[in-house]
Amino acid sequence: MLKIDSINVYYGNIQALQGVSLEINQGEIVTLIGANGAGKSTLLKTISGLLKPKQGELLYENVSIAGKPAQTIVKRGISHVPEGRRVFANMSVEENLELGAYLRKDKAGIEEDFEKVYQLFPRLKERSKQMAGTLSGGEQQMLAMGRALMARPKLLLLDEPSMGLAPILVKTIFDIIKQINKDGTTILLVEQNANMALSIAHRAYVIETGKVVLSGTAEELNASDQVKQAYLGGH
Repeated sequence: MLKIDSINVYYGNIQALQGVSLEINQGEIVTLIGANGAGKSTLLKTISGLLKPKQGELLYENVSIAGKPAQTIVKRGISHVPEGRRVFANMSVEENLELGAYLRKDKAGIEEDFEKVYQLFPRLKERSKQMAGTLSGGEQQMLAMGRALMARPKLLLLDEPSMGLAPILVKTIFDIIKQINKDGTTILLVEQNANMALSIAHRAYVIETGKVVLSGTAEELNASDQVKQAYLGGH
């Protein structure tokens, strides 16, 4: 579904990604694990068109999307839930969700997806007229995910969905991620909580200082001493 081959990405003169290659197959949850500043968010931004790779290839459904405008990439079926949620604080929950569907013209389909999002996140339905800025962190995370789903993506990019959330909410968010995947959406998950990420992922990649240093099934990485010591708090 998505094939990334040897991409290099720079911020000015600083190289953020160095020859990164990875693949995501349809129907998978793939997770990226790495310390802060390793290049995980940079990779998601490059896939979603917010950053352009200097070299390398990005193929989505066998078509190059490297450097294409973000709206073209959304249209092709990729949605990005950014780190820090980025909801529109002065707009209602409902208006935020409507914005997620701004490229779509199918009124009946949009109505259907409103219902789907409200089924996944009942709390958003209760707060549909409330300003997004007044929601709790967990509710804002649900809204950011719901807004991305309104574009009806085939591939969903999730950047740190559990950041700053209470443990009980983290479990809820991860259960919902599993459900979204079960309903047919492929997921690329960036997550500091490596234990949780590996518990739901099919495969994983470890990124260190802009390079992929390890990859394998979630079970293999869970069992790896290198991963345990660096990311899982074990020995």
